[in-house]
Amino acid sequence: MTELLIAMAKGLVENPDAVSATVDEPNENGVIVYHLHVAESDMGRVIGKQGRIAKAIRTVMRAAANRQNQKIAVEIGG
Repeated sequence: MTELLIAMAKGLVENPDAVSATVDEPNENGVIVYHLHVAESDMGRVIGKQGRIAKAIRTVMRAAANRQNQKIAVEIGG
């Protein structure tokens, strides 16, 4: 799952070396939180106009997690 998130982000940014992701342990509701980190200059590219790209990334990740019977959330930061 982490590899999928990083691969999607690297395709969007100008500085792919700055892309990384961390994963939290499942919380009390069983939700696993993925934190995507990109360069500050690439934040706009990953979020997109009105958050459309960020929403699409979250949708793809949720679909992949559903196939593995997991609940996830994706947070995007610099």
